[in-house]
Amino acid sequence: MPSVTLSFTAPTGHGPQDITLAYSRAGTGEPLLLLHGIGHHRQAWDPVADILATEREVIAVDLPGFGESSELPPGLPHDLPTTSAVLGSFCAALGLDRPHVAGNSLGGLLALELGRENLVRSVTALSPAGFWTEPERRYAFGVLTGMRRTARALPLPLVERLSRTALGRTALTSTIYARPARRSPEAVVAETLALARAEGFAETLRAGRSVLFTDDVPAVPVTVAWGQRDRLLLPRQGIRAKRAIPRARLVRLPGCGHVPMNDDPALVARVVLDGSRAQDASAARTSFSTVAL
Repeated sequence: MPSVTLSFTAPTGHGPQDITLAYSRAGTGEPLLLLHGIGHHRQAWDPVADILATEREVIAVDLPGFGESSELPPGLPHDLPTTSAVLGSFCAALGLDRPHVAGNSLGGLLALELGRENLVRSVTALSPAGFWTEPERRYAFGVLTGMRRTARALPLPLVERLSRTALGRTALTSTIYARPARRSPEAVVAETLALARAEGFAETLRAGRSVLFTDDVPAVPVTVAWGQRDRLLLPRQGIRAKRAIPRARLVRLPGCGHVPMNDDPALVARVVLDGSRAQDASAARTSFSTVAL
């Protein structure tokens, strides 16, 4: 989907601020906002975007400081309250009245926060951040920091050469994909560059050190889905998410890693669409069986 940029004003703890975000938009139906993880970009959703667009107007956005979106203005933290306020203002500027939202990792955490604030119609969170123990958080942040360091150190010709083979794609992306060989060479190069060039990476990671999502999300239907082969945020964290959000449906994604959209596009699209079809939390629980992780 081709990208466009939108400039708008968002209320923050430091007063109104001018923000510019890049996004793409396709499809018809009720709006569905897609949020990617830290160090990634909106193209993470490309494997499922066309399927989702058959039933939804899909808006995939680059979070502040990632992809083609600018960093937040100087002095603004890349933390959960600020980024949530920015996304709320982004939706208002586009004329989106309480869209559905689906997010992965950091995007899943942001989706849950938007649901907690009752700014969306439904939430689907894929391996969301914020349900870790402190050792699990340190492990995940260490892995992410190592991935970032590697992405910045690799010369582009080497990344391109590695991306042309299944073994090379596995070396570059097996931390986040269970089936890295399925990722296209072009996508692997693009996301390696996105990680290397992400201006908001360090500040976002720093802001996440104290994050724990412990609040319920009672006002909207919530789906939490976890890849059974997630090597970054371990699947047992989904049990904690279910305890924090008792009415959420908890779904396992067999054969999927931390970023499941590429590992099994049909399954992930089904989970997201089922979650967005639910009109209340009761419907969400019965439209797709809850499965223990």
